[in-house]
Amino acid sequence: MTDVTASMRGMRAARHWIGFRPVGSGAGPAARIGPLLLTLVVVLSAVLAFGDYAGHGAGGGMAVGAASFVAMSLALVLAARPRLLEPLFGGLDQMYRAHRALGIAALVLMILHQSYEPDFDNRVRETNLGETAEETGELAFNLLLALIGVSLLRRLPVIGIEIPYQIWRFSHRLMGLLFAGIAFHQFAIDMPAGRTATTGLMLNGFAIAGIAAWIYTEFLAPMLRRRPYEVAAIHQQGQKTELTLTPKGRAMRWRPGQFVFLRADKAGMSEPHPFTIAAAPRKDGSLRLMIAARGGWTRRLPQALAVGMPVALEGPYGRFDYRKGGRQQLWLAGGIGITPFLAWAEGLTAAETRRIHLVYSLRDPDEAMGLEILQAAAARNPRFTFEVIATSRDGRLTPARLVQTAPFAPREADLWFCGPQGLKDSMVEGLAALGQKPRRLRFEHFEFA
Repeated sequence: MTDVTASMRGMRAARHWIGFRPVGSGAGPAARIGPLLLTLVVVLSAVLAFGDYAGHGAGGGMAVGAASFVAMSLALVLAARPRLLEPLFGGLDQMYRAHRALGIAALVLMILHQSYEPDFDNRVRETNLGETAEETGELAFNLLLALIGVSLLRRLPVIGIEIPYQIWRFSHRLMGLLFAGIAFHQFAIDMPAGRTATTGLMLNGFAIAGIAAWIYTEFLAPMLRRRPYEVAAIHQQGQKTELTLTPKGRAMRWRPGQFVFLRADKAGMSEPHPFTIAAAPRKDGSLRLMIAARGGWTRRLPQALAVGMPVALEGPYGRFDYRKGGRQQLWLAGGIGITPFLAWAEGLTAAETRRIHLVYSLRDPDEAMGLEILQAAAARNPRFTFEVIATSRDGRLTPARLVQTAPFAPREADLWFCGPQGLKDSMVEGLAALGQKPRRLRFEHFEFA
């Protein structure tokens, strides 16, 4: 990953999401299992609720209410970043996209539930607890509406004003409390007799799952997931910073192409930001991060950190792995998107039999990072080649240029991409127009969205 920015403010991946973070799309059929399962679970909850309440004239309203509740619960579960589920989505970036989609679905369904709110006044025996649950549900609904709106509309359309990340994160952390209010509402609200227990048991189970996931995310994960590291070296090159970190205890184990979340409490930078590990695993457990100054957090980083300062890492995450590709591969990096490829190149051995060609596109030649790593990889293995294209010096990288300079036809290779969305789209469309559509495309989302 390249530098995954912040907290996934929507989750800007990798990248400050800093440069870029590897987790990619197009990871194969297995990556579609997760979204499919989520959809089936939400739809099943609506079907069960409809069947349970149709006889009371409230099937539709209860169906969308149950689906909204389950979608909120699943969103909280995914926010906990469960590693066991990551393969089902093809990477953490895809999990966060599913998380966001669930939030949107929950919001829409919640509004529909309020619009078609079932009226059981003449069919139930009202209790004080039921009235409290009804009032709690109304309050939680209105607050959730506001918080989900803040979460989804970080940048206000037209005027382009961006809600400060701190406000977004604070609002996000309250979601679990408000979900607990909704859970109390569904558990204690007065309901008519004659229903089966299926819907209630299902919703209670998702209530427990959602609340437990939120408690884990906010209170347990910070203690269980973070590993202590220390800043061993800081090197600043223009708008980019290279950090070398050494473990203070048990070292992290990672695969080239994965990313971690970095936080530095002592530097006043406690918001976790994701960054790709720009190095192959080492015996001493040390690792390297290359971070581009893309926002306030990353711009402050070089001055805020100092050699010997403690930091905390969480991870590793990501499933961006060239070893799952074919015999011929094109690696295409845009700007800070070079970081996963540096880790891959550093880990290449003389025994590697794949033919690999890397194209590194950036604005200015002096912005190039890790050239010595690429040169060493090419010296070890003649089947690895690379070229650096600086647009200010060499002109823009085009699909035709890629076809002309690559040592093999792109249509006979897998394309691995890490960089801005616009560069990916233009290259993929251009190669297809030239009859050079790659066999497979693997890429990482530059931002979690």
